[in-house]
Amino acid sequence: MAALGGKLTKKLVENLGPGRHGDGAGLYLVVDPSGARRWIVRVTVKGQKNAKGAPLRTDFGLGGADVVTLNQARERALEYRRMAKSGLNPRYNTKREVPTFEELSRQVHIDRLPTWKNAKHGQQWLNTLRDYAFPKIGRMPVDAIGQPEVLMCLSPIWTIKHETAKRLAQRIKAVLDVAKASGFREGENPITAVKEAGVLPKVKAKVHHHDAMPWQDAPAFYAELDKRTATAAKALQFTILTACRTSEVLDMTWDEIDWDSRLWVIPEERMKGGNPHRVPLTEEMMRILEPMRDFASTYVFEGQKRQHPLSNMSMLMLLRRMGRGEFTVHGFRSTFRVWAAEAVDFPREVAEAALAHQTGSEVERAYARSDFLEKRGELMSVWATFLLKQTFSANS
Repeated sequence: MAALGGKLTKKLVENLGPGRHGDGAGLYLVVDPSGARRWIVRVTVKGQKNAKGAPLRTDFGLGGADVVTLNQARERALEYRRMAKSGLNPRYNTKREVPTFEELSRQVHIDRLPTWKNAKHGQQWLNTLRDYAFPKIGRMPVDAIGQPEVLMCLSPIWTIKHETAKRLAQRIKAVLDVAKASGFREGENPITAVKEAGVLPKVKAKVHHHDAMPWQDAPAFYAELDKRTATAAKALQFTILTACRTSEVLDMTWDEIDWDSRLWVIPEERMKGGNPHRVPLTEEMMRILEPMRDFASTYVFEGQKRQHPLSNMSMLMLLRRMGRGEFTVHGFRSTFRVWAAEAVDFPREVAEAALAHQTGSEVERAYARSDFLEKRGELMSVWATFLLKQTFSANS
């Protein structure tokens, strides 16, 4: 096997610095500045020309030096050279290399980036795999992953971090589905098999309630809040008035407001349900917004950094400073919803639409296309009047 000899040794492979180091006969060890090491082979395909009419000379990756040994790299390089010498392009004639779970996961992440609502969600998708799957199965070829390997990832966190474990299972399943569709594996997805077999314990989902201020106390709190001039206070007032989510308010930009129609239109990419949401602007909402225009920022509620929104903790910290630390900002949506149910006579669908909640079956929603904008405008005006009743009395 003289053809498998070369200039490099195992010790050199482990210790050479950054650069391209030749072993001979077209095989190179490439060491990146980061220290990562990989093999490539350069071959010239007999009888084939490139776009410029010169002999077709091509580089092929043979894998990382941490998983492909020096002898394995020489064997693969020899196989590629033999193909090229006989006029076969290795790109189309070698056995397809099966990617590792981490390699394919990162490719799936890149492919799906345009489909996510924002970059943060896309990064969370990858981070879940990075933290809980890559350490266990990241280096395994995707065709070698079965139920035991899946359980190795899920079992340690299934009961203590159940929501994270469910997301992890969904993401592993997605990667292995892509592997099957790409021809890298066959048979049933092991995530499906684990689920159907019921081998993981049943975990009773805990209903999480956001601590909400009783609606009867809201006017007094609003009057106290109105005395404050900080941007966080104005953002919290606007959040309470609109019954919107924290992120929807903090990421609000001026170009989302239609001043003539007195509408705030939240685009679909910023909505939890993935549908645009129209918010009718009441007189009190307009009173909050008008002075904020003087800051000439992209964002309505600008934070400490210029052209950046308030921190998502700003309103919560304000609640704590005001001695209302037992409540959450999100809880004011519940405050509004309970008030709408107990204190006023508006249809349930109108209150649910104000919260951008979907109601009824898919068929019912297909026929009920109205977002009750006019009725919601009336409801939000009554809500504002209720919140202001102690503010008016204090100022009179």
